[in-house]
Order: sequence, then structure tokens, then C-alpha cells
Amino acid sequence: MTNAHDFSLANELDETTDWDEPGEPDEFSSGYADDEDPEEQTVGAMELAERHALRRVASLRTELEDITEVEYRQLRLERVVLVGVWTEGTIEDAENSLAELALLAETAGSEVLEAIYQRRQSPDPATYVGRGKVEAIGEIVAATGADTVVCDGELAPSQLRNLEDRLKVKVVDRTALILDIFAQHAKSKEGQAQVELAQLSYMKQRLRGWGGNLSRQVGGRAANGVGIGGRGPGETKIETDRRRINDKIAKLRRELREMKGTRDTKRATRQRNQIPAVAIAGYTNAGKSSLLNRLTDAGVLVEDALFATLDPTTRRTTTADGRVYTMSDTVGFVRHLPHQLIEAFRSTLEEVADADLILHVVDGSHPDPEGQLSAVREVFAEIGAAQVPELVVINKADAADPLVLQRLQRAEPHSVVVSAKTGLGIADAVQAVEADLPRPGTAFHVLLPYERGDLVNRVHQQGEIDRLEHTADGTEITGRVNADLAGELAPYGI
Repeated sequence: MTNAHDFSLANELDETTDWDEPGEPDEFSSGYADDEDPEEQTVGAMELAERHALRRVASLRTELEDITEVEYRQLRLERVVLVGVWTEGTIEDAENSLAELALLAETAGSEVLEAIYQRRQSPDPATYVGRGKVEAIGEIVAATGADTVVCDGELAPSQLRNLEDRLKVKVVDRTALILDIFAQHAKSKEGQAQVELAQLSYMKQRLRGWGGNLSRQVGGRAANGVGIGGRGPGETKIETDRRRINDKIAKLRRELREMKGTRDTKRATRQRNQIPAVAIAGYTNAGKSSLLNRLTDAGVLVEDALFATLDPTTRRTTTADGRVYTMSDTVGFVRHLPHQLIEAFRSTLEEVADADLILHVVDGSHPDPEGQLSAVREVFAEIGAAQVPELVVINKADAADPLVLQRLQRAEPHSVVVSAKTGLGIADAVQAVEADLPRPGTAFHVLLPYERGDLVNRVHQQGEIDRLEHTADGTEITGRVNADLAGELAPYGI
């Protein structure tokens, strides 16, 4: 990332404009200059000049140079300005967060025109950025011709309304952006129902009136011809919408419970047969699907895009000594993953929580791989998977800096370095997975008659064999299996 520099409206828009005239309160202020709240003035932890700076992140424009392609994109793409508030961490953290927001906006089908952020102690409760900066952003929107502003955070309904009233363009937050990407990529019936549930849960809290029609009582021709049965002191339009959303949410939850039953049945069958389960999890676009293809020849979709995989894929595979286990590809995570999505996708994420081993895939070529690891582990904790054994797989070694790979390996001793693209390190990863799989704990020594070949096959699939010999009376085997299979082998013990 390039370093951010102060965004100077005097150079780009109007040399005479002063956005922050002291003592000129607007509809959101109480007479304080710009966004200096009385509480913030007493803190003194932040330099005044730094707080007043509206910074621009360079090199995040995504407009293409090919003329015909640009003309095509401008017909279909929203033109967006990204806005962030830097409250903690380093300047690199702030820039990485906006760079990720730019990738999310591109994935959703937008053209990023500008990316700016402000240094603040906390987001403004009324307008997210400082109140004086809203007008500056409005000038940027007008100068660039943007039709949407995307904020790098979850906006309260009042912040959303205030920003749209002031900027006169559509405003969306990070949560709405991620939900939109999920809606575009969901293919299965379960995935689409999960995304719709998350969107409705988000929308229910943000119902608001446009032009006053949503605040009127329903009744007669004045209410678009509702007619008999709809007049009188009935529901307001917002109440009607909220009730319909609640009804739809209830219906979706019933459907998801039925789909969850099917998933639970398959999972229970694997657990009953004591087949170990490995879940591939990690940050979005870290290469999880590519790794699954390398390890199991699964043939799932691989795309260089955020959230390309929403529908989990499970494949059956075997260890070098013949033990059977399953490997599942799961939905990718991201910083500040919306709570609505975690709730809606909880049945899918249970694949991770119920696994015997998590392959935590991290992009070694990313500017902030440690941040990715931390963000994913926060989600692990939220879904109850923090105690599951974890093997860190540092992917994209072919594109990563060797010094970064060494740093990650020092920080994560239980890790392997691979490149799912070239095949580098895949053999080491397979050995590490097999070594971490749960091992059967019951020792046995049996002589199985030749007509019990089914038991020999199960010992191969579910147990570990130390010694196997074919004798005149049958197959003599020594090894370790799980308790259930040991009980079936007990009559043949020697």
C-alpha cells in the first residue's frame, strides 16, 4: 500500500472553501467547530491537526483504461466513494481495511472512484465521520460523479439517514455490502435462504420513510386503494412492512430447520461410523477451494474473488495407511463479519465447530496475514470452534515474500507452507493432516476367518494396523481401532 497523505480540498476543489468555520453550528452540532465534542476535547490523546485531516488513500481507483470496457462498465456499475474512520491501530491497518473494502466493492460490481478516511477517536454518533467533513465528502461526490458512498463500518439507522440527507446519494455500510455479495454468490437453496434471512434481519432495523408515505395510516384511496377492511386506525406502512418481514423471517427459519435436519443426518452418520472430519476454514480468497482440489481432487469452483464459495463441499478421502476421513470446504470469513450472517449461516458453520481438525488457511502474500489469522479466530470463538485442533496452512507461497513466510512460521509453529497453485508443499500438508487426525485408542489382536472380510475392510478404513498376516485359519491382525469396532472384533480375539 502506498502511504496516505492529507486530502486537500484546497488543491482539488476550491481554494477558498473553509469547511470548518468555528462557531457556525449546523443541524447536527451544538456550536463546536467541526467535530470537536466537549468529551473529546478533554481527552487530549490525539493531535488537533491529525483529527482535522481528511485523508485520501491513493491507488484504489478501479476504473479500467480500455475504452470499450470502460463504456460497458459505466453502463452497469455503480460509481462509489469509500469512507472510513481510523480509530485504532496503525496507518497501515487503516489503509488495509479500506483496500479490503475496495475489493468488496469491486466484487459487488462497483467502480471505486475515491477512498478517504478520517482520524477520529470514535465514529460520530450522528454522521459517522466528523460533521464538518460530511460537506467535504459531498463536494468529492459531486466532483467525481459518484452515485453511492460506502462506509467502512456498520452504520446505525440514524447515521444512514443523516448521511443520505446531507450527501444526496445512496449510502451503504460494510454490512450491507457483504450481504449484497453473498446474495449474488449463493447458488444452493439453503445458501439463498440463509442470505435472505440475514438481509431481512438487517433490513428490519432500518425501515424508514421516503417522502412521508410510510408514516401514514392505511386507508381508502389515499392509501393506494387499499379499500374495505383497510381503512381506519390501522397499521402504519412501516408497521405493515415490519410485520411482513417478521413473517418472512419465521418462514425462512422453518425452511432452514428442515434443511439443517438433512445436514445433521449426514453428520450423525459420519460420527456414528467415527469417520474423522477435517474442515478447511480461513479468510475469504485465501485459497481454501484450491487447497481442497489439491488434496482431494474435488473439482470445486476456484475463482480469484471474495466469497466465491458460499455452499460447503465435503469430500471423502483416505490416509496413506487406508484410514477414511472427510474434508469440507467452508465459507470464507472477513474482518467484522456481520453478526446476521453468522446467525444465518450457523448450520453451515457447524461443520467447522464439529470438525476433528481445522485447516486454517491464510494468504501468505496478503499485506496483513496476521490480521487475517486474528479475524478468523474471532469467528471461531463465536461459533464455538476455538477448542478444535488447528493446523495453519500458509498458502500462496509462490507469490509471498520469503521473509513474511519465515515470520509467520515463527509465530505459528504448528504450520505448513504450501502453494495450492503450483503444488509446492502439498505432500507435507497431507502428512501433517494425517498426523493430526484423531487416532483410535483400543488395541486389539484378532484372528478373523476369511468369511469376515467385511471386518478386515473396516479395520483398514477406521483403524491402524501394526501387523497383518494371512494364515491357514484366517487373517491375523494386530493394531488399534475405536471402541465400537473393538467390541465387534472381541469374539475373534487371541
